[in-house]
Amino acid sequence: MTSHTLRRRTALLGALALATGAATAWAGSYEDFFSAVERDDADTVNNLLRRGFDPNIRDPKGQVGLTLAIQAESLKVFAALIANRRLKVETRNQQDESPLMMAALKGNVDAVKALMARDADVNKEGWAPLHYAASGIKQEHVRIIGMLLENHAYIDATSPNGTTPLMMAAQYGSNDAVQLLLNEGADPTLKNQLGLTAVDFAMRVSRTEAAEKIASAIRRRQPNAGKW
Repeated sequence: MTSHTLRRRTALLGALALATGAATAWAGSYEDFFSAVERDDADTVNNLLRRGFDPNIRDPKGQVGLTLAIQAESLKVFAALIANRRLKVETRNQQDESPLMMAALKGNVDAVKALMARDADVNKEGWAPLHYAASGIKQEHVRIIGMLLENHAYIDATSPNGTTPLMMAAQYGSNDAVQLLLNEGADPTLKNQLGLTAVDFAMRVSRTEAAEKIASAIRRRQPNAGKW
């Protein structure tokens, strides 16, 4: 083996060793990152981000750190991630859920504000943030419905099976959410792919007050409509 070949081989082995070491280091960082998200350890997350760690990386289940932070109510980690310029706020999980949808579901008003400030999509196709906000029972969910509508969320957004936010509020949400959606112009006459209206959604869980609110709105639109 010539000295030139030996030098090339030595250089190649050195490069491979560096690459292997870097991969091992990032593998450890990967575990550290998701552990820190769970513990709400913003210092560790910020240190990793300063070293170039990708804030959009997914865990083995396809979840990104931002969505996990919202789910775990790791508010300090959420703040660290949302402040990072490399963060992609529309990165979705395997169920096509965006971080804004998860914040709406959790009733996290501050997270919703921060995500919309980063131009999160309020009108995502399919299941939308407004569907998720409408399914919650807390006053924070009602506030988020209002915030989304103020930011031009489509009030009659339809899911892949034709479900509207009003239908979600009728079955799962609060009466205040139902009333707000009706006040803001949600169409109570719409039907999903099974032919069910928001009244039907309310009645199948015996929510008569919600059903009456929706039925009253239908009668205002259609004076000859029956009670339900």
